[in-house]
Amino acid sequence: MADDRTLDPIELEIRWNGLKSVADECFLTLMRSAFSTNIKERHDHSTAIADAEGRLIVQAEQALPIHLASMAGLMKHILAQYGDSIAPGDIFIGNDPHVAGGTHLPDINLATPVFDGDRLIAFVANIVHHADVGGASAGSMSGGLDEIYKEGLRIPIVRLYAGGELQDDIMRILLLNMRLSDERKGDLNAQIAAARLGRRRVEEIVERIGTDTLLRVFDEIVVRTNQRMRKAISGLPDGRYGFSDVMDDDGTGVRDIRINLTIVKQGDRIAFDFEGTDPQVPGNINLTFNATQSAVCYSLKALLDPEVPNNQGIFDAIDIHAPSGSFVNCVSPGAVALRANTCQRVVDIVLGALAEALPDRTIGAANGANTSAVFAGIDPRTGGPYVYLETLGGGMGGRATKDGKDGVQVHITNTSNLPVEAIEQEYPLRVEEYALVEDSGGAGRFRGGMGIRRSIRPVGHVCEFNGVGERFRNRPWGIFGGQPGEHGRFALLRDDGTRTPLPPKATGLRLSPDTIAVIETPGAGGYGPPEQRSPAAIAEDRSTQKFSDRYIAEHYPQFDRPAESAE
Repeated sequence: MADDRTLDPIELEIRWNGLKSVADECFLTLMRSAFSTNIKERHDHSTAIADAEGRLIVQAEQALPIHLASMAGLMKHILAQYGDSIAPGDIFIGNDPHVAGGTHLPDINLATPVFDGDRLIAFVANIVHHADVGGASAGSMSGGLDEIYKEGLRIPIVRLYAGGELQDDIMRILLLNMRLSDERKGDLNAQIAAARLGRRRVEEIVERIGTDTLLRVFDEIVVRTNQRMRKAISGLPDGRYGFSDVMDDDGTGVRDIRINLTIVKQGDRIAFDFEGTDPQVPGNINLTFNATQSAVCYSLKALLDPEVPNNQGIFDAIDIHAPSGSFVNCVSPGAVALRANTCQRVVDIVLGALAEALPDRTIGAANGANTSAVFAGIDPRTGGPYVYLETLGGGMGGRATKDGKDGVQVHITNTSNLPVEAIEQEYPLRVEEYALVEDSGGAGRFRGGMGIRRSIRPVGHVCEFNGVGERFRNRPWGIFGGQPGEHGRFALLRDDGTRTPLPPKATGLRLSPDTIAVIETPGAGGYGPPEQRSPAAIAEDRSTQKFSDRYIAEHYPQFDRPAESAE
């Protein structure tokens, strides 16, 4: 008998939190079981529960916003491809952005169905950024790759487990085409364990409350989230808003790639139109629609109701038009490995468009990047290969009431910076410097956050270095009179003092032990006119030595003498 009663708010909250606890437990299980530092230390993974229709119901608390649409896309492809043949014990795997709902190849999705008898009631899913999935360059994240075939192994939606039995031929094909196969196998096993755990936990919930009640909870979560999001949208002034910005380059020679956005808001409906955006480019910084959707949904949620949960209710409240074949909705074989950089720019553009309507909630442009560094070679301690992949944080934009944060991941990435101890323990590398970049935050009433400097030397061997940066040419803009933050940069520093600047997309460089790779990530834009900065804030800028006297004299001439700043 169907449970068609309306759930009271208290019961719904209890059931909802029970589902979130399942997603959180899966997240922690994956993190603690993984082999690679990108998961166990940096937490570049997400977990979620979807219903039998593929609607996203809950994400883990620490799940990444950039993964939001990927997992929903995976479930819809599973249902479209396998339909009634989905069986208990199946585990599906996929990563392809063009045919499997992904956003780039390193993010491998797993999903397993949950049944009550022969009735499909839910899916438990997870997604992990693997440190390598094959392709032309170690780490599968190098710049300048001009088709997806060069980026790594493309996995359509396939069964990794069928009826509870491992499809060993599938696993062997996967591992043969990825570097560090033992590490990849360990991370895949962590994903499998987390998926199975989640399935058991949902089955336990069914035993306690029954399938019909659980399905009612699913519906209520989506409906109430949608209502809450629409209410938040209705509070935004009706009107037409617009903004545009550019990406530095695609790594193949195409520069200043424009993203154009028009927002039309009427009542409780809002539409995002990317008409006028440049066509997709040869280099691997394009977005699929799922990636664009994740960035837009995150941005509006952050501005209007940061506490609203991530699920299908948000998708249903927002209309997005992204022309097919454009930079923000590319078609196969468009290359997409570095899509996080472009997603960050989409976020900046949404914030820029709505700044006048929401001046107290918007911020200056953040570092606008997901600066990546890959070091790969043969570990002289073991004789085995290694790949160290990291995406580094930078500055967060100045805010209406306080300075931007320094040296953090921003917006949709939300991962951790890898500790120095973990790098030097896991890899034959030495971190010579880990610091904030002086003078990198944009001036303003509230300054922008500062970028990070990380200088790394190979120890006892020659390694390969690949670096990818954005906001390395076009600085992150300030807002309401705030000044832009400093751009990022790569360089090689040799022991003889020679310093060699590198391009923003630096690929295939050989580093010897007498050479240091210097990575400086962008700062962020300030908020409000610099002349409105308080004396106390300037005094702190000086005392922390985050900003030089020269910088303060240039951007805050009213405080150009140290004696005045102390008063």
